[in-house]
Amino acid sequence: MTENVPLLTHVHDGLTIEGYSRAAVQTCWRVNELKLLFDAGIQPWDFMGTPTMFISHAHLDHIAALPAYVSRRRMMKMDPPVIYLPDSAVDAAWKMLQLFRSLDRGAMPCELIGLLGGDETEIGREYVVKSVEVKHTIDALGFIVYQRRHKLKPEFLDLPGEEIRNLRLAGTEITTERRVPVFAYTGDTSPKGLDNNPEFYDAKILVSELTFAAPEHRREKIHKHGHMHVDDYRERKDEFKNELIIGSHASTRYTDAQIKRFVKKVLPDMLGGRLKLWI
Repeated sequence: MTENVPLLTHVHDGLTIEGYSRAAVQTCWRVNELKLLFDAGIQPWDFMGTPTMFISHAHLDHIAALPAYVSRRRMMKMDPPVIYLPDSAVDAAWKMLQLFRSLDRGAMPCELIGLLGGDETEIGREYVVKSVEVKHTIDALGFIVYQRRHKLKPEFLDLPGEEIRNLRLAGTEITTERRVPVFAYTGDTSPKGLDNNPEFYDAKILVSELTFAAPEHRREKIHKHGHMHVDDYRERKDEFKNELIIGSHASTRYTDAQIKRFVKKVLPDMLGGRLKLWI
């Protein structure tokens, strides 16, 4: 595959997280085993084979490469992708795709599906993606991927297998569903996006924004523009139950060395070693 994006990769508990994120530049993520993409600020060539995308919001560094993704799948004779995004952005995104169609005379086959906070999207039989409202300067969503696990109801535990099978064939609900949050992505948000959706804190893997870290940057202004500061992480350090936290979307005001230094000063143990900076 052609390497056209400086992707980073991290594997945790059987899930491969790939992506690149820098504020005002580009953001894209893939969880390969789940066959899911998140955001399209840039479109890695290798990502085009993944057929389902969730877009958090319509700022250019999160959606600019959507036409490339749709067009490349058509060019490579793949099925049209299914793209979920905030409901308020659907019409404009469709118009954008049609403008590119008129420019390059190539079709833009895809399905755009608008989402609101609280909507649930089934991904096969095993997973559900829940959309939640976050706090940014435009309509924005975060996403939580739940794995469905089914357990036999207590009243059927002692029955022989054949009887259980007969009950199931007769239409009796013999199991209960338990949902385990295996992956969550906040997109761009102020701290309210986390606080209003405590499910983020429970996901095994959390990809969140950590845009600002310098002590002189005023948090009230950062929050007003829908972003977070490393001090917001420090204040919530006891809330994070996640096994892995990826802090991403660093401001271009910082060099890589600077943001590492700022974050390590505020969080010297990196949230018990669970926080990984994606820079």
